[in-house]
Amino acid sequence: MRPSRRAADEMRAVSFERNVSKHAEGSCLVKFGDTHVLCTASLEDHMPAWLRGGSKGWVTAEYGMLPRATGDRMRREAATGKQGGRTQEIQRLIGRSLRAVVDLRALGERQITVDCDVLQADGGTRTAAITGGWIALHDCLTWMGERKMIDRDKVLKDHVAAVSCGIYKDALVADLDYVEDSAAQTDANFVMTGKGGLVEIQGTAEGEPFSPAQFLGLLELAQGSIAKLVALQKQAIA
Repeated sequence: MRPSRRAADEMRAVSFERNVSKHAEGSCLVKFGDTHVLCTASLEDHMPAWLRGGSKGWVTAEYGMLPRATGDRMRREAATGKQGGRTQEIQRLIGRSLRAVVDLRALGERQITVDCDVLQADGGTRTAAITGGWIALHDCLTWMGERKMIDRDKVLKDHVAAVSCGIYKDALVADLDYVEDSAAQTDANFVMTGKGGLVEIQGTAEGEPFSPAQFLGLLELAQGSIAKLVALQKQAIA
């Protein structure tokens, strides 16, 4: 029995609240159970220097956790003068995941930055950020389309969502919360498109190595969970 009493393939309650920011071109408050992430998508005039004149745009992401997103207060990374390695790794993952479903040439020479701020953490913050970040990006592109800046349907090629799956007490389970994540034998994050394409897989054995058969079991769990997440995204933007 999982600590949350969920079935092995049962996700936490997932919700998307759109238009939560007055100023951002796209915004979404995403909740995976007790993990809450505020995602905002901002259209920016400037482009990275290495992309200027290349006739294509860019989608990037920034990620951070508020000081009391966890049980004990964390120092703001700004107070230390630099970002931690975990933060850099996660925001690069979010950016790669979102770019996987964007036609950068159809976007034109514009940059969209998706900021993902963790308000409350209970495991799976990066997967929630990717899934909610897609909603914010969709709404930013819709905003641009309404102003005849782009054809949104040409720029945004597909959905993208993410989920964590792992091995907890020898059982394969989907959407790990913190209690499971902190004690998991194996922890894996899967990023997939709405059509089922794999964007990225991050998998680590914390103890005993996991077998190819177990990996395929985790992949199957992820496929089912991401199909549910994409269905929820479609409901949210309908």
